[in-house]
Amino acid sequence: MACLILAALGSRAIAQQTPNTNGTPVHMIVTVEPRKGSEVPVVNREDVMVYEGKSRDQVTEWIPAQEDHAGLEFYVLIDDGSSPGLDPQLSDIKKFIAELPSSAQVGVAYMQNGMARIEQKLTSDHDLATKAIRLPLGYFSANASPYFSLSDLVKRWAPDGNRHEVIMITSGVDPYYGVGDTSDPYLTAAIGDSQRAGVVVSAIYTPGGGHFGHSYWINYWGQIYLSKLTEETGGEGYSINFMGASPDFSPYLKDATNRLDHQYLLTFLAQPGKKSGLRPVKVRTELHNVDLVAAHAVYVAASQ
Repeated sequence: MACLILAALGSRAIAQQTPNTNGTPVHMIVTVEPRKGSEVPVVNREDVMVYEGKSRDQVTEWIPAQEDHAGLEFYVLIDDGSSPGLDPQLSDIKKFIAELPSSAQVGVAYMQNGMARIEQKLTSDHDLATKAIRLPLGYFSANASPYFSLSDLVKRWAPDGNRHEVIMITSGVDPYYGVGDTSDPYLTAAIGDSQRAGVVVSAIYTPGGGHFGHSYWINYWGQIYLSKLTEETGGEGYSINFMGASPDFSPYLKDATNRLDHQYLLTFLAQPGKKSGLRPVKVRTELHNVDLVAAHAVYVAASQ
């Protein structure tokens, strides 16, 4: 009798983990990272699990973002209110753009008055993109909020099947909301807009100009905001522990390039709902020494 009960419980547990085979196809960009060391392990489709709450969704595609599937559109989005101390890092930003895969399309935009002012639209001519990099204006009023500018860029970006990614260079400080908690509605909106469009956002902290550039309290929260933004959109946040001049960008940009080389295109069947909208998801694996980094939510169209 005991054996029969254990067998029944085991069968029930297995059934609960059986992926749902009906649903709406949803696409995500996933970055594979090693938990220790620098060697990135190989991950196969059967190693990947996607959950909506406690329900497991079926993974239908897990394709390395290489060769025919390497399509990439990448924007460098720089805060025009950054301190002139950003000047020494401009050469590293240009080098990063020049060394992106030749197939990648690169654009350059500056955050100004709540908008993404595009200095160079997406182009496969990387030399042309590097020429659009310039010193920021350096005064705080140049940008109403970095999150306004990110939302503006994301909303104007037409979906086309390529990976869409952004690296923001900003203090993360939001003068429209202030600081002191993580309930900034403009930050929340930018995260939602990025998740809805499937845009992966990374960010490098650099101090703003004037008083805001050396206020510990303000810069502490600016970096917290950037950390939340990048974590929830599947990107990476690079900071300097809250105070100081612009850091050396070269190791950060090298890491950003490495992340692009270890991304996968994930397709899974999300549970259809009566309304379209963002749905929280978790991408997991039981492989040793592997982290799968992805957005915390995806847009799922309503069932028909």
